[in-house]
Parts: sequence; C-alpha cells; structure tokens
Amino acid sequence: MDRKLFFKIFAIVGMSILLLVPLLMIEGQISERGYRQSAVLADLARTSAEAQILIGPVVQLRYREQVPELLRADAIGEIPVRTLKTVERTLFIAPEALNINGQARVETRQRGIYQARLFHLDANMQSQFKVNVPADLPKDGVEATLLFGLSDPRGVDNDPEVQINGQAYRFVMDQGGDKERDGGRNVTQLSIPLGHLDTGKAYPYEVKFPLQLTGTTQLSIAPVGDTNHIRLASSWPHPSFGGRFLPRERSVSKSGFEASWEISHLARDFKQALTAGSGEVLAVNFIDPVNVYLQAERAVKYGVLFIVLTFAAFFLTEILRRAPIHPLQYLLVGLALAIFFLLLIAFSEHMAFAAAYGLSAAACIGLIAWYLVGVFGSRQRGAAFGAGLTGLYGVLYGVLLSEDNALLMGSLLLFIALGVVMLTTRRLDWYSLGQRGPKAPQ
Repeated sequence: MDRKLFFKIFAIVGMSILLLVPLLMIEGQISERGYRQSAVLADLARTSAEAQILIGPVVQLRYREQVPELLRADAIGEIPVRTLKTVERTLFIAPEALNINGQARVETRQRGIYQARLFHLDANMQSQFKVNVPADLPKDGVEATLLFGLSDPRGVDNDPEVQINGQAYRFVMDQGGDKERDGGRNVTQLSIPLGHLDTGKAYPYEVKFPLQLTGTTQLSIAPVGDTNHIRLASSWPHPSFGGRFLPRERSVSKSGFEASWEISHLARDFKQALTAGSGEVLAVNFIDPVNVYLQAERAVKYGVLFIVLTFAAFFLTEILRRAPIHPLQYLLVGLALAIFFLLLIAFSEHMAFAAAYGLSAAACIGLIAWYLVGVFGSRQRGAAFGAGLTGLYGVLYGVLLSEDNALLMGSLLLFIALGVVMLTTRRLDWYSLGQRGPKAPQ
C-alpha cells in the first residue's frame, strides 16, 4: 500500500473524528430543549397541581399515657428521683375494605412549543371500618379522627360531602400543621373528628365521599385497606403502570384504558403505606406517547455509525470503481448526514415525530444523492447511494421504535455492513493499489 493511499485513509479517519464536534453540539442542543421541556412541566405543576399521592382514609386514635421517668440528680450524692410523665400517643386503624372507582380525563396544556399533561380524576371513595379500641388503653378513652392525606391540596376541585354512617361532614385541614414532611414529599392531612371513644368497645364506620382531583402526569394511591379494590379508567391511550403493585387486570386500546387492582393486607406494609415517599403505592403515569427529545437524543448516538458506514461505502467505490473522491467531498457529505439530526429535532417540535423523521430523511437523502450525481458523474451511482441511505434511515427508525431490540438491530446492522465489505474486497489485492492509481471518472 503506497503512501498516498495511507494518507487518504488517515484523512478519512480524521474527518470522521472531526464530525463528532457537530454531532456533540446537536446532542447538546437536544438536551437543552429537553431540559426546557422539563422546566415547563415543573412550572405548570407549581402553578396548578403536582403529581398526586392519595393516602387513606384511615382512623387515628389519640390518647395520653403516663410513663415512668427518671430524673437525674444535679449534685453528686443526691438520689435520682422517679416520676411519671404524660405522653401523647397515636394509633392508626386501617379500613377493613377500601374501594375506589375513578374516571380520569387528560388535558394537554401548551406553553409555546412545549406541552404538559394534566389529569382530572373523578372518583368515588368508599371504606368500611371496625374500630376496636384496645381495653388496655387509659380508661378515660381516646379521641378518634378520620384522616385523608394527599400530596397537593391545590388539586382538590370540590369540597366533598363526606358521609359517615349516613351523616354528612366536611373535611378540614389538620390544625396541628397542615403539612407533614413525609419521606421527602409534602403530605396534607384532611381530617374529620369522630369524637370520644371508650376503651374495650367496637365502633363501626362506613365512609363515602366523591373526590374530584387535578394533578400533573402521575397519580399514586396507597392501598391502606385490609382489602383494596381499585378501578381506574380513562380515555388516555398511553398509560404507564408503576409503583409496587401492578394491576391484576388491564385493557389498553386506542380509545383508552381500564385497570383494576385487588390488593390484600398480606401484600402491603401498612406503616409504609402511610408514608408518602416509601413507594408502597400503585401508580398510573399519563405519559407522552412519544418523547421527541429522548428519541432524537437516541438517534444522534447512531450518527457516528451513519458517517462511518457512508465513508466506508465511498472508500470502496474509490478502490473498486476507480472513482476518486476528494476529502472535502467526504466532509460535505458527512455534514449533510449530521444536519439530519438537527432538522429532526426542529421539525419534531412542530409536527408528529414520524412525519418529522420522514421529512428530515427525505431532505438529507435528496441533497446527498443529487450531490453524488455530480461527484460520480453518474445518475445511477447517485441513486444507488440514495437507496442505500434510505435503507439506513429505515433501519434507524426501526431501532427508535423498538427500544427493546435496539442492541439486536444495531448489532445486525454492523454485522451486515462488515460482511458486505469483506465479501466485496475478498479478491482485492491491497498491495497493488499503490501501483494502479485510481482513474478519473469520465
């Protein structure tokens, strides 16, 4: 191999590395736009309502108990004094059955070119309690309170009338501090006093109330009951089910979804379920069907592969067809490949991702094919390269749609490309290339 060919290969490798600079700049622009989208979503949550977590209802028993306390002596030689100290304790009672039946409507709000999703939940809450006050508690009894917790009270769209054993009540915010910092999340406690309960007796309660709730993106529900029957439905066709409990039955279609959960007390930790940040919840995320910034960022990661495969095809054309290509022509085609990703993110902010991808790919493939007709002096060769790039963009789109098979499809693409190079050059005498210089195209 002569020195001229060696320097040509070196120049091609250098240009491939140089083209990493615009690719990194485009990736940085995509990340910046993605951060802006997240900031708009966070700002919308601050001005309306954040992701919601529902906890309860549960019954809280509050009582006072005297416990022994040892007072240390201040001076040496004095005898420590034992005394009694009154402390306040709480005991939480789970409902025997918790039933939630809800319908969620999803609203898309737009700020400039950015979008965010709000959900509006219309639910019926039902729970049955059997409060057995332990006989070993103080004889003066306990004070009972019905508690219901949620992460952002700004999202409560109604003042629900709470039916307790057929009598109507209204929630009030816990006056002991309307918010409790719990597991890294703010939890607001709504309460209804149930009055004084005597020790050693059982008190049944049936609680019903409607709840209209607005939140951003995600709804989480803590299954605090001994038995939990939860059903959610919505016309939103792109739910993501998460949390610690997945639905037992679910149906997702273009017209929406329906999901139901059946959770026993054996499957959940009651103390953890009372803590908002514990993750002891079931969750529904009303996600975007297509995150254009995430998909564009994934596409850019294949930019180097596009450039390497295209440059390899150019180099094979040079040595097999005797059609010399100047390094500057390599660079211009590489820049056209790189600008595809910038067009992709620009178009996808204003139209569907599939349409943006097709328009960007068609523009870049048309430009490169038209340019190569002049480079090779042949329409057939320009069209052949255009067809090859079309197949390459098609494979990339398949990779973006099938995230689970991305590694498999990318590996097969590299294997096929290497196989084509090896089969094409299997009879090539590389040592004779320096003696037979490439001929100029006619």
